[in-house]
Amino acid sequence: VQRLEESGGGSVQAGGSLKLSCTASQGAYSTYCMAWFRQVPGKKREGVARIYVNVRSTYYADSVKGRFTISQNYAANTLYLQMNNLKQEDTGMYYCASVDTGCDRVHDLENVELWGQGTQVTVSP
Repeated sequence: VQRLEESGGGSVQAGGSLKLSCTASQGAYSTYCMAWFRQVPGKKREGVARIYVNVRSTYYADSVKGRFTISQNYAANTLYLQMNNLKQEDTGMYYCASVDTGCDRVHDLENVELWGQGTQVTVSP
């Protein structure tokens, strides 16, 4: 069964940095688009960033532009999210996902083929 597995989460002070990784089993890494989402308990899951796998165009939520960078090592079936200048509001469970259409729609919760289980990011003031 195909799977995505996130890692790299943790607890950091505001202003700090973390780098998340998402490793895919064979066939789980999209040939089209990969994405990062996050969710706080009681709130709807929200899009964070996306990368068009082949063209490598990237798309970001306004709240993270200039601070987060999505990248990939396609040969290693690995997706990354570099998070700099973290803010308390960045706290949440971060999920990677494969997306089958509409890569530019960063906030779209539809068209997700596969979800990872998530990695927790906690930013303290």
